[in-house]
Amino acid sequence: MKKAQNKKAPVRKTTEKKAGATRGNSRAAETDKMLTQKKELALQIIERLKQAYPDSGCSLTYEKDQAWKLLVSVRLAAQCTDARVNVVVEELYRHFPDVDALAKAPVEEIEKLVHPCGLGNSKARDISACMKVLREKYGGRVPDTMEELLALPGVGRKSANLILGDVYGKPAIVTDTHCIRLVNRMGLVDGVQEPGKVEKELWKLIPPEEGNDFCHRLVDHGRAVCSARTKPNCGKCCLQDICAKKLG
Repeated sequence: MKKAQNKKAPVRKTTEKKAGATRGNSRAAETDKMLTQKKELALQIIERLKQAYPDSGCSLTYEKDQAWKLLVSVRLAAQCTDARVNVVVEELYRHFPDVDALAKAPVEEIEKLVHPCGLGNSKARDISACMKVLREKYGGRVPDTMEELLALPGVGRKSANLILGDVYGKPAIVTDTHCIRLVNRMGLVDGVQEPGKVEKELWKLIPPEEGNDFCHRLVDHGRAVCSARTKPNCGKCCLQDICAKKLG
């Protein structure tokens, strides 16, 4: 009897393996299907936002040949509006008009000028340290790789992607609060709030050449229609018939 049982055991194991493989293949197929659907949705959203916001761009003011100013502004923009940052930096640059001047400036002086943006001390320290690195390591030039940008004081992935996309025209996805809120509402990501994870998911869906402008258009759409502070104005939304939140 034991020998008979031993002969049958491999049959059961083989059947179980086949059933497990079938379930695995089914899950993989469903995942691929969902990814394809999200890619199609992403392309529809991109095209509609292009029509609604054809002139979208970075709302932080800077000159293309002075990329260091965008580094300063994006650091100041943490927990502060872009509009206020644009006003504050005018006075900052009157006192310290270039990388060298800002690198030499006492942190206390920088703090006094950027105080209206909030978190003045930490932002002033980061700006000072960052400008010193630009002066000493890059001759005042802002580097153009993710690795080098992330090594700069006060620069995270959001800031680095903004520099890469806006200044250097490289593929970039800037996962700011507007982006994270809207792509969840639209159904491009599902309940993901951590910026790095949202960026990773969007890279699967958004064509590289569209990423930077797409994120700028999300900012405009978030301010004009899909607001966080008030109820979204779905009746005026160009995405109302394809938005997951509206359809749900």
